[in-house]
Amino acid sequence: MHRSKLSRSILLALGLVSAGGAIAADAGTAGTSSSGSHTPPTQLDAMLVTGTRASNRTQFETLAPVDVFTKQDIQSVDSTDLKDVLAQLVPSFVVQRLPMADGQVFVRPATLRGLSPHQTLVLVNGRRFHRSALLGNRGAQAADLAQIPTSAIKRIEVLRDGASAQYGSDAIAGVINIILEDSPGTEITAGYSQYAQGDGASRDFSARTGWALGDYGSLALFAESSNSDATSRTRQRPDAIAFQAAHPELQVPNPVQRWGQPELESRRVGFNLKANASDTLELYAFGLYSHSDGVSDFNWRNPDTTTGAYRTTSIFPGWNLRSLYPVGFSPQYGNTQNDLQLVAGLRGEITPKLRWDLSASYGRNAIDYSLDNSINASLGPDSPTSFDLGRLTQTEKNANADFNYEWDVAALSKPINVAFGAEFRQETYQVRAGDPASYAVGRGAAAGLEANSNGAPGFSASQAGQWSQRSKAAYVDMEVPLGERWSIGAAGRYEDFSSFGSTVDGKLSARFAITPDVALRGTLSTGFRAPTPAQLNTTSTTQGLDTRTLQIFTSGRLSPSDPLAQLLGAKPLTPEESRTASLGLTWRTDMGLSGSVDVYRITLSDRFSQSASFAIPAGTPNPLGYTSVNYFTNDFDTTTTGVDVVGNYLRDLGAGRMTLTLAYNYNQTRVDNGSTSVATNETQRVLFEDRLPEHKGSFTGSWDVGAWSLMARVRYYGKWTDSTGNATGDIYQQFGAMTFLDLAVGYRINEHHSLRVGADNVFDRYPDEATFQASRGLIYSRNAPYDTDGANVYAQYRLTF
Repeated sequence: MHRSKLSRSILLALGLVSAGGAIAADAGTAGTSSSGSHTPPTQLDAMLVTGTRASNRTQFETLAPVDVFTKQDIQSVDSTDLKDVLAQLVPSFVVQRLPMADGQVFVRPATLRGLSPHQTLVLVNGRRFHRSALLGNRGAQAADLAQIPTSAIKRIEVLRDGASAQYGSDAIAGVINIILEDSPGTEITAGYSQYAQGDGASRDFSARTGWALGDYGSLALFAESSNSDATSRTRQRPDAIAFQAAHPELQVPNPVQRWGQPELESRRVGFNLKANASDTLELYAFGLYSHSDGVSDFNWRNPDTTTGAYRTTSIFPGWNLRSLYPVGFSPQYGNTQNDLQLVAGLRGEITPKLRWDLSASYGRNAIDYSLDNSINASLGPDSPTSFDLGRLTQTEKNANADFNYEWDVAALSKPINVAFGAEFRQETYQVRAGDPASYAVGRGAAAGLEANSNGAPGFSASQAGQWSQRSKAAYVDMEVPLGERWSIGAAGRYEDFSSFGSTVDGKLSARFAITPDVALRGTLSTGFRAPTPAQLNTTSTTQGLDTRTLQIFTSGRLSPSDPLAQLLGAKPLTPEESRTASLGLTWRTDMGLSGSVDVYRITLSDRFSQSASFAIPAGTPNPLGYTSVNYFTNDFDTTTTGVDVVGNYLRDLGAGRMTLTLAYNYNQTRVDNGSTSVATNETQRVLFEDRLPEHKGSFTGSWDVGAWSLMARVRYYGKWTDSTGNATGDIYQQFGAMTFLDLAVGYRINEHHSLRVGADNVFDRYPDEATFQASRGLIYSRNAPYDTDGANVYAQYRLTF
């Protein structure tokens, strides 16, 4: 079939076509050895578009480590949540469940190389994906990968290296680039899973269809639905047992509150379009939309001890909360989320050597919070029991102009690749106030009845507002082939932000081929992460339960510009800055064995965190009843050192094909200086150094023979440390290493129909119990870096045509 000159040129620019015109090999495509003989396929032959702007760059030839995960890799993990998929595939990627952790139950923090969630840049089809509206773990505001439908993904490229000089803010730990499916054909999948304890049932459905528009492009459409029931790994709280004994006439629920995954329903749709307008002009566009609704439990309120809600007073004669909630109450926290990403652009060529790409994107994430089964006690009998807590909205607009030039130099056998361009980005954050009753301070407050909706105060009118930040950037990125063995690269980026000024970052990289199949590579780079409008301007209120006193406490997180925060020492936020060095060895062999070992060191200064908690100064107005307050700050410096080991072995075994994959990461972070290195904020220091395992790895084996496919995966997590999160007097507990085994078997009925059944955590293993949280009914730590719900069994049916 005839392919237009533009179509080939675009594919060449994206690394999907070789310089000679052949379609690029996907992971596992055969290559040729240095002797010219046929080489068994390795996992290093995939063409890349992440971390390089040069054409025809394979995974083996990159100047920095990049992992490539195919559609088959993604489908080997039983989850429609992309975070869970990456947690099983990427050795240094960790995601937590975080039950009963406010908005983080639904927007779970995910980390790469042990750094903060917002220090990893997420791209879709090479374009920046917007952040979530949630300020999560210690104030991190990152992109929510769960909004991207897994069934729409063609492959994932993970650049494990600092790349701010190439891509801008956030790319300190690395870059995750999601490439959407664009191939013709239809695929429909239906799946069902359930935990061995009989809960957490998930019903999943996805459909994708694509058309080749003749010689003029392609169109793909996606739809995905997931409906998950809640899980519970809970014991009855000791104080609930005592309450039941003291009140035998009442029927106290067992358990009074649930620790586990939330009830969650999600719908996702999208499209991916490419259309040739002429031989030298292509239009492209893609869009993703997601809607989800979820509900999670909060801490139980004991009528005998929760005096702030159950107090009787002459202000409300005859009113007693026991008449409404005689056995106490556990507020139900609701989350409704709408997420949209739209990108459109034009690309073409001025000459065969000079290509251009103009694009614009719009991203928006909006989260509405609600609270049921609660009370604003200060309003007495006038209080509702259900509240609209307000809405958080993150909006981003990007405009990019990118150019790529292949510069022929007489002294070099291959051209120098020169990429340059500019970017404009506007980021806006908005807080809409909740129901007045959700943050009202009623007249009962004077008698000690607690104000605000109990469990999660709504956003007040004083907290509501809209804030924006603009940035302008220019970059240049060069890759120079110095003969057959040496390649070097250099990148520089200037970026100016309306909130704090400008920054300049650079990157140097080099690769030396010891032999055609063994190479050394290394990089030196600087990077940055700019504070967001949400982090610069917003305030929030949270409630928690002290594990020793079992009393509810209310914490306030203030804006750094808040007068009270400034009185307590807050200063204007500045960018986090990084310096990264890496050195690696990569290889491939004629026997199908390939892999890489990369060591790295990342030093971060002015890291972003929450300050230590402060008591409200005497005489300071405290209408919201804060037990303590803190604020965001550039708090401390850290050094992260680690090593990534990846190995792949592909060979024929009997009548089938065997693939073995080893992925291992060692990652250690140490606080160098700052307030977290001293006893005034010991919790923050412990969390940054020990909250995640230093060791994480997996070993996967698969065998495809005839119509059958077999898969076994062993996952390993090293020891880690957790804390209670008490307002004062935090308690720590170290958890030991864990190993899980996952098994799956697939059967291809015919060319259209296939079945797959399997189980994650086959031996139904659980970690050590969280003894420091037993007073809350919690059995396993909610901050675990793995699923603590036990074995999960699943079945999938797939139809393709």
